[in-house]
Amino acid sequence: MDRHHHILNAASNLLGISLVIVTGLRVSGHGKETFSDEIACVSALCFGASCLLSYAAIRRDGAAHGLERWADRVFLAGLVSSLAAVALIVFETA
Repeated sequence: MDRHHHILNAASNLLGISLVIVTGLRVSGHGKETFSDEIACVSALCFGASCLLSYAAIRRDGAAHGLERWADRVFLAGLVSSLAAVALIVFETA
């Protein structure tokens, strides 16, 4: 099953959201008070790596299964870190 197209689409959208979170925290001045921006940076790096891996899987025809598996794993790590960043934002600003 070709999942790399879906991973690329979702990872690129979530990469933008992670960068908006980082930018918003730094502009508002809350970046110095919390670890949320650092965790959001980790999620942005994971989503960027997932984009690169799934793009490489699209470009390779035969040996794309390993790249697709790694793109999926890194994408999941990005989701977990993004959820952690948002949870920290909610609990620390409340």
